[in-house]
Amino acid sequence: MEESQVMRVLKRDGFGRVELCASPEGLRVRRVASGGRLPGSRWIARLLLARERRALRALDGLPGVARVIEVAPDDSALVRSWIAGRALCEASELPRDFFERLEELVSALHERGVCHNDLHKEGNVLVGEDGRPGLVDFQLASVHARRGRAFATRAREDLRHVWKHRSLYYRALGVPDPLLGREPRRSFLAELWRRTGKPLYNRVTGLARLRAPSDAGEPRRPKEGPWPCWTAPVGPRSAATRAGSSPAAPRPAR
Repeated sequence: MEESQVMRVLKRDGFGRVELCASPEGLRVRRVASGGRLPGSRWIARLLLARERRALRALDGLPGVARVIEVAPDDSALVRSWIAGRALCEASELPRDFFERLEELVSALHERGVCHNDLHKEGNVLVGEDGRPGLVDFQLASVHARRGRAFATRAREDLRHVWKHRSLYYRALGVPDPLLGREPRRSFLAELWRRTGKPLYNRVTGLARLRAPSDAGEPRRPKEGPWPCWTAPVGPRSAATRAGSSPAAPRPAR
């Protein structure tokens, strides 16, 4: 792995840690799948890291998504580029068209056959320094060579979570939502996961957190706020920029 200096630990749990590192080429993020004291946690951590590696490589060059820089041969560590910005739940300002741009970005993932599968967490949605959305934490992401039923169901769930975030922020900020009442319903498979698989997943990850020091839980904005204020819209990207070949968009007006 490339030489770098750890600046701070961004996240730590029973599956490993995520570090912000400084290298001669700039800031990097390194995920270390070290596992913890929970039996089998190292194997699970490396499996999740391998999923992230596959997804990020399938999305290489897409604005708003980090690129893979280096991966350990045994999937014990992954170094990716740093995306400057703040988590949605920590942002103090939002462009008026942020959620339209977020839906645009998620649809770009789907065009490449990738489903994020973990967009219900506000911490996985970034507000970049230019006001545009970014996405992180692809540990649960899936890459689909075929656009069959599984892909369609997972893609729909990704977009449903975007709509849920939009509805929450519009309501809190007193903005009429033209899409109110048109939110996609949870699919049968998603409902089955919520009732069966998710409790088991939460139990395993909960045990992992109990058996390892954790810096914090999943970040989310308190119901009482503070909520962000609107700024000027950033507008859609050009087709070339969406493909990753154009320069970064200008910063929104403040």
